[in-house]
Amino acid sequence: MTTGFVHSARRVITASSSSYWRSFSSPPSNNKLFVAGLSWSVDEKSLKEAFSTFGEVSEVRIMYDKDSGRSRGFGFVNFSKEDEASSAKDSMDGKAFLGRPLRVCFALDKVHREPVSPRQNNHGTTFIRSR
Repeated sequence: MTTGFVHSARRVITASSSSYWRSFSSPPSNNKLFVAGLSWSVDEKSLKEAFSTFGEVSEVRIMYDKDSGRSRGFGFVNFSKEDEASSAKDSMDGKAFLGRPLRVCFALDKVHREPVSPRQNNHGTTFIRSR
């Protein structure tokens, strides 16, 4: 087994080439799809109906703007089986839905970052990541 090196600011991260590098070339192994390009008139019911033809949809979430309450134009569709999600992705990516072409891909896991905090210096306020 070989080891790959990734150079990052001030540190070197080592990773096994058999798992780390493969993760960049293959889609995430999950049942959750990211769906972008949604019309503002789309609701969870119509999105679920559109994707249910590919299998059992366990959850649909459309992201809404917290101030206006209007759709932000993207959401997530969860399937009960990975092969159903893959079939839906392949079939629905680029298809028109309520007059707009959809962009569909496997959803990535949310990256939890450390909070950003302000720091005073001679040049004004800058923002740094807590360590």
